Amino acid sequence: MSQAAKVLQLFKTLHRTRQQVFKNDARALEAARIKINEEFKCNKSETSPKKIEELIKIGSDVELILRTSVIQGIHTDHNTLRPPLS
Repeated sequence: MSQAAKVLQLFKTLHRTRQQVFKNDARALEAARIKINEEFKCNKSETSPKKIEELIKIGSDVELILRTSVIQGIHTDHNTLRPPLS
């Protein structure tokens, strides 16, 4: 797979993960969308294959962390969180 295809696949995967992880949280969905787009836009002129591979690795690691480590909760009072209803 070419590097361009890998980058596009990562971009799409990050957005799909964002939609799953932050489902029903409009503020978090929007913030994550903006951050993903900003990071890809900042690096779109990168031409070094080695640097692109590093960026792909970082993006893949971020996706894994989002998928496996982020939990959402709803404040029920000052010191209490509960899981959202599915």
